[in-house]
Amino acid sequence: MALVSSARESLSHALNNRFLPNLEYLLQGSILDSAVEHLMHRLKGLCDNVDTSPETFHDLEVCMSLRQPNSNQPLLLRVRRALGRDAPFQMRYLGQPEVDQRRPTLVRSCMDCACTSSILEFLTEMGFRLEFEYIAKGYMFRKGRMKITVSKLIKIIPGKQQDMANEPISQSYIVELSVVAPTGQENVGEEMRVFAEQLKPLVQLEKIDYKRLGSMP
Repeated sequence: MALVSSARESLSHALNNRFLPNLEYLLQGSILDSAVEHLMHRLKGLCDNVDTSPETFHDLEVCMSLRQPNSNQPLLLRVRRALGRDAPFQMRYLGQPEVDQRRPTLVRSCMDCACTSSILEFLTEMGFRLEFEYIAKGYMFRKGRMKITVSKLIKIIPGKQQDMANEPISQSYIVELSVVAPTGQENVGEEMRVFAEQLKPLVQLEKIDYKRLGSMP
């Protein structure tokens, strides 16, 4: 228990004091199922390695929350693991989004690390609780340092195996354009804005203020 308590205190201290060197620059949008093939063709023409098929993913994502003393905002950590293939679990922390009208993208602090399959049990021991979970299945493209994902989000159906869950959350795909870069590289946002313009009118990528919507992506 002493180890768990120490880990929890160290994590809270690091986050509260902003010991996170990386920022994620993000634009998001959605496209109907009926139009996604047109977007795929556009991305294949714009992105790197146009002669090869885009990378695919089929992942389970679990969001865990921990109440923090003297704060109304719980600490959220996301754990993602690949389904159907052997790969390390990935844990991610995302800070509160900053929506600045002078910036072309949403910006938030982030931290990613690979971890073992016991990470969910360890987080539970620390006091984290399950917030939500879903399956993300789709395609990933790259353009230089930019990453573009086209994802179908799928509900976890109680009583079914995870690889059998097949009820989409909506009749559309989520499209995300992101870059993870060290603090101070403000030119990233302009690169992303220019790329996003090339995807119109198929998809409108925007900086979404989740504080106004009352939820987190």
